[in-house]
Amino acid sequence: MKIKQVTSSHRFDFKAIMHCEHCGHEAKLDNGYDDAFYHQRVIPAMRCGSCGKNRAGETTHTDPDVSPITA
Repeated sequence: MKIKQVTSSHRFDFKAIMHCEHCGHEAKLDNGYDDAFYHQRVIPAMRCGSCGKNRAGETTHTDPDVSPITA
């Protein structure tokens, strides 16, 4: 999933519309955090609620440092 549009932000917290690169599904993200770890590790690990793939196209969770999130 990638950020399509940030809909609101307050300090480091933000809400956004997420877009799946594989199937085009869009979902609301209500609890994002604007720091390097979140953008480099958490967002790429998010799985699409429609096709179930993360940014790398994997359908299973492979990053032990990040809990899987479905958007």
